[in-house]
Amino acid sequence: MKTIQNVILIPTDFSEVCNNAVEQGMVLAKALESQVWLLHVFNKDTQKYLDENNLKETDIERMLKETADKYSEQNGISVKIKIKYGNLFEEIKKTNDNVQAKLIILGTHGKAGFQKITGSYVLKVVTSTNTPTIVVQKKSNSSGYKNIIFPITASTKDRQKVTWAINIAKLFDATIHLIPKYESEKYQKTKIMNVTKQIKIVLLQNSIKFVDKVSSPGAGNFAKQVIDYAVVNNGDLIMTLVNKGKTLFFSSWDEELIYNSSQIPVICINPVDTKKSSIAGAWY
Repeated sequence: MKTIQNVILIPTDFSEVCNNAVEQGMVLAKALESQVWLLHVFNKDTQKYLDENNLKETDIERMLKETADKYSEQNGISVKIKIKYGNLFEEIKKTNDNVQAKLIILGTHGKAGFQKITGSYVLKVVTSTNTPTIVVQKKSNSSGYKNIIFPITASTKDRQKVTWAINIAKLFDATIHLIPKYESEKYQKTKIMNVTKQIKIVLLQNSIKFVDKVSSPGAGNFAKQVIDYAVVNNGDLIMTLVNKGKTLFFSSWDEELIYNSSQIPVICINPVDTKKSSIAGAWY
C-alpha cells in the first residue's frame, strides 16, 4: 500500500458536494494512514460568497480549520489546511505539485456550489496534474469502496488501471467487476479478450476477488451499460482513463461516466506511454 500513501489533496468551497468529497477523502486517508490537505482557492467567487453572507475573509480560514479539526479528531489522521489566491485551476495544480499529492478528491457540482467546479475545471485538473483524481457528486459514501467497476475496451492502456484497482480493493476487501466491451469485429474482440485475460491473471496473483460480465450489443451504449450495471450491483467506484490529448472537454464516454445520474464516484487516471515498458513495469 505504500505506493499510494503520503498526501491526499481535497479542494473545497464548503458546498454539500465538496463536503462529500472531504468525507470520502477521509475514509481513504484513514485506510491509507495518509495525510490530508484541505485547499480553498480564494477568488472572486469566494469574495462574492462572503459579501452575500456578511462574512469576512478570516471566516474562510476558520471554516477550513473547523473542518480539519473535526475530521482529524474523528479519524485520527493529520489534516492540514491551505488557502491560495488566484485562478482555481492554476492554484489547485500548483498546490498539488507543492504537496506532491498521490490522490486528488474533487467534488463536482455544476452550478450548485459558489465556485462552480464543472467539467472544464475537472478535466484541467485531471490532465494537468497526472495525479489520479476521484470525482464525486452529492451521493455520500462513508464506508469505502466495496464494488469497483472496471470497464475494459480495446485499448491496451486499460491495463494501467489495474494497480489502482488492486490497491483500493485491498484497502476495502472489495470485489472488482470487469466489464469487457462487446465488439463484433474479430480483431477488436480478440484484443479485448487478451487484455481481459491478462488483467485476470494479475488479479489472481494478488488474491483479488473479481467477477466479469461481457456487455451486450443490444443494451445501449457502453457507458450506459457500465452505469446500469454499477447501479444493479451496488457499484461505488468506476474506473476510467482520460485522454490527455483532449484540451477542452471530456469525451462523451468520459463525460457520461463522470457525470452519471446515479452519482457514483469515478476515479480518473492518466495513461502513460508504455511502448517501451513491460506489462509488469506498466502496472508496478
